[in-house]
Amino acid sequence: MLKTFASALRPAVMMTAGFALLLGGAYPLAITAAAQALFPRQANGSLIRRHGQVIGSDLLAQSFAAPGYFHPRPSAANYDAGASAGSNLGPASAALAQRIAKDTAALRAQGYSHVPPAMVTTSASGLDPHISPEAALLQAPRVAQARHMPVARVEALVRAAIETPLAGVLGENRVNVLRLNLALDAAASQGA
Repeated sequence: MLKTFASALRPAVMMTAGFALLLGGAYPLAITAAAQALFPRQANGSLIRRHGQVIGSDLLAQSFAAPGYFHPRPSAANYDAGASAGSNLGPASAALAQRIAKDTAALRAQGYSHVPPAMVTTSASGLDPHISPEAALLQAPRVAQARHMPVARVEALVRAAIETPLAGVLGENRVNVLRLNLALDAAASQGA
């Protein structure tokens, strides 16, 4: 009986060790090497650099509060990539309804007559770097006034920054707030 157990145990241990090496070592190394070779920018976090310094990522929202910049969606994670999370408040939550009503009232007090949902709701991760083109265009007059730029020029920057759905069907039109703000800075430095 003991000999039967030992003869059955050896292949099980060998298979476990083999699969651990294969799936826990060789496979991840192969995928990492392939990603670095084929998609190095994406494999390294889709980082955005300015003058050699990392200033953000295409994939993560960051806070912009100054009136001369486009503002992202609210963040349940306070724009902290290490704390990525939604609020876990459901559609029937009184706390969520109160926060949205408060944010909507604050935006209306700033002169917005219509407030799209993307301006007052968080994304599932709390770090969505995109807003809807509608939300960006609504912010254009505020940004233009703060930057002393023509509204038409700021709106043109928004339209140029619109990203379309992948393959024309996956997702929706969106604007990356960091990329738009960088384009805005570039246009302002060129005197446009």
